[in-house]
Amino acid sequence: MTLTGSGSAYDPPADPAPRRSTAPIPVRVNQYGPPRRLDRRVALVTGASSGIGAATARRFAMDGWQLLLSGRDRRRLEQTASGTTAVVLPADLAAPDGPRLLAQSALHTTGRIDVLVAGAGMGWAGPFATMPHTDIDRVLTLDLNATLHLVREVLPSMIAAGRGRVVLLGSVAGCVGLREEAVYSAAKAGLAAFAEALRQELRGTGVGVTFVVPGAVDTPFHTRRGRPYDGTRTGLLSPGCVAGTIWEAVRQNRDEAYVPTWLTVPGRVRGLAPGLYRRLLNRFG
Repeated sequence: MTLTGSGSAYDPPADPAPRRSTAPIPVRVNQYGPPRRLDRRVALVTGASSGIGAATARRFAMDGWQLLLSGRDRRRLEQTASGTTAVVLPADLAAPDGPRLLAQSALHTTGRIDVLVAGAGMGWAGPFATMPHTDIDRVLTLDLNATLHLVREVLPSMIAAGRGRVVLLGSVAGCVGLREEAVYSAAKAGLAAFAEALRQELRGTGVGVTFVVPGAVDTPFHTRRGRPYDGTRTGLLSPGCVAGTIWEAVRQNRDEAYVPTWLTVPGRVRGLAPGLYRRLLNRFG
């Protein structure tokens, strides 16, 4: 089994050797476009090199937001930013100082972050008993720890401004606990609990938290996690569909959003009839 990045988030390094972390270097993509207006609303999107992150960036750009796009692959970030006033900030969030350096670079570039869309993540598929310890650490580091640290770095500026929104990207795996995706499920469930707890802490500050839970999305994530998607292609959501839901949730200041909406059902069944829930999970998994 292999560990790899999701199509919307984490690009595996070309060189497996450890790299020394450096601060992200802002790159203006549209050098001949209109000047960047810092009075516009600013969104920092991680995992913006492809998939959900890239689609989300394009949706925000359609409404005139100033974008800060982060990921490991500079070339693909520039492709996402093409035709916009976006600034790309390549960064390795899995590095110990990655979240701090990204937040510092982002705030230095625009002076504000109105919305953080934390889309960086990776998956791993296979029996937990055979999962290498290093891969356990890597999934938890990027999917959970790095997200918490990045939010911690960005949040004070939002609180000081009295406005802002943190968008956390969950997964149906965190709601139901998918077999042979135990660590990924645990990380996404942890994000769900974090979102709820943080939302309560931020009451009255003007800063909100949105937790978005999509089903299976048509990105390279499934192949890269070590196992292709085994359902029908028609069952996959498009990244644009998820991006549209994220956009609407931010616009409406919603706490939660499920894509599709029926994904709220498993959680309700689990709470009301846990025995039935487990029987269904054992059968459909």
